[in-house]
Amino acid sequence: MSTKSTLITLTILLLTASLSFAGNGHCSAAMTAGVWDYTYTGTIFTPNGPLPAASLGHYSQDSAGNVTGSQVRSVAGASGVDVISATISVQRDCTASAVVGVYVNGQLQRAANVAFVFDSDGNHMRAIFQSLTLPDGTNIPVVITIEGNKLFPKD
Repeated sequence: MSTKSTLITLTILLLTASLSFAGNGHCSAAMTAGVWDYTYTGTIFTPNGPLPAASLGHYSQDSAGNVTGSQVRSVAGASGVDVISATISVQRDCTASAVVGVYVNGQLQRAANVAFVFDSDGNHMRAIFQSLTLPDGTNIPVVITIEGNKLFPKD
């Protein structure tokens, strides 16, 4: 094979591979659907000073972006169990957002406005709380980040 035909063949292979990758390079709620686990850590800022916060949990997301799950959290050493519910809006560029309702015994305790980014073909996510609001509308300043992994794809 001549050098010219080798270069043409390599060029065609590279173009085909890049077009194939570009066609699959987008996210959706269906792509990120599944059973997830996550952890979050950060700080809640109160008038009496900052409080450390951490949580671990799991959730199930369907292909429409509906999320249900639970978590165990600790704030300044006091732990509790919460139920979470949300609808996540996933963009083609693999960013997403959701308002996550947090419930104890069926009562809304707080709502977190969360920004996400998905990577690893929709199997890993990172997120950050943009705000945390109590049911009476009080905004609680926080710096909390989340990291999660898809355990199982959704059927």
